[in-house]
Amino acid sequence: MVDVPELVAQAREGRPRAVARLISLVEGASPQLREVMAQLAPLTGGAYVVGLTGSPGVGKSTSTSALVTAYRRAGKRVGVLAVDPSSPFSGGALLGDRVRMSDHASDPGVYIRSMATRGHLGGLAWSAPQAIRVLDAAGCDVILVETVGVGQSEVEIASQADTSVVLLAPGMGDGIQAAKAGILEIGDVYVVNKADRDGADATARELNHMLGLGEARGPGDWRPPIVKTVAARSEGIDELVEALEKHHAWMAEHGVLGERRLARAAREVETIAVTALRERIGDLHGDRRLSALAGRIIGGELDPYAAADELVAGLTGE
Repeated sequence: MVDVPELVAQAREGRPRAVARLISLVEGASPQLREVMAQLAPLTGGAYVVGLTGSPGVGKSTSTSALVTAYRRAGKRVGVLAVDPSSPFSGGALLGDRVRMSDHASDPGVYIRSMATRGHLGGLAWSAPQAIRVLDAAGCDVILVETVGVGQSEVEIASQADTSVVLLAPGMGDGIQAAKAGILEIGDVYVVNKADRDGADATARELNHMLGLGEARGPGDWRPPIVKTVAARSEGIDELVEALEKHHAWMAEHGVLGERRLARAAREVETIAVTALRERIGDLHGDRRLSALAGRIIGGELDPYAAADELVAGLTGE
């Protein structure tokens, strides 16, 4: 058994091994997970969570690394969750964190972790919300969540981040498909990376046109900016940081930041409750109650919805 209070205390001191151990407890759904979350709860709420998403090949990892450099230059502690596809054999992340962002591996003010999706759709690992909570409690000022490049289905990051950054690159078809792609409906800040390529200006114009055709915005509403970058050379990264800070300030001023975090916590509670209920239902396979309900359906006595209501009532004690 792990000494959770001691582990949390060490994580607060910035010890990478303690942070790594806590996230491992989260990913492994440890029996001590409840104790971990209870210890972390009073220590969270200070980190600014930025999600980076976009199609494969747009430069998410390079942009994330450049942002880490910029935030470290400003004296901020940074946590990075790089969510990778899962290996079909081991279930682990295919790409290692040290390979992806080796420039920051020895910086004590940066914590980088690769997490596997393990088949979870939407571009995020199922345990990402709890891992974000660990990094928040460990004293990170900014948490960058880089999601799997899975295209239009990768919209879940909008529900986990304070600010969502959507990256595109010229010559990859992103601009042409802008009006159709669901991923382009979630951005608070848009980035046209690899802006030294032909077509960057055209991609930015198409994005700007699409945003103009979107929902009607009032005078005080946020209009997502479009930032052009060449992340491999750190060009435009200061402008991107400025756009992020402006969005953060706007959310705080208009109460949006609190609303998003409240909705995020509600979804987290819902997910945990649904998972627990699903596990209890899974334990019923072969159980007499489930068999009896199935028999009543076959006999025409019950419909499946009424049977499900009875099952839920029995499980929850209602």
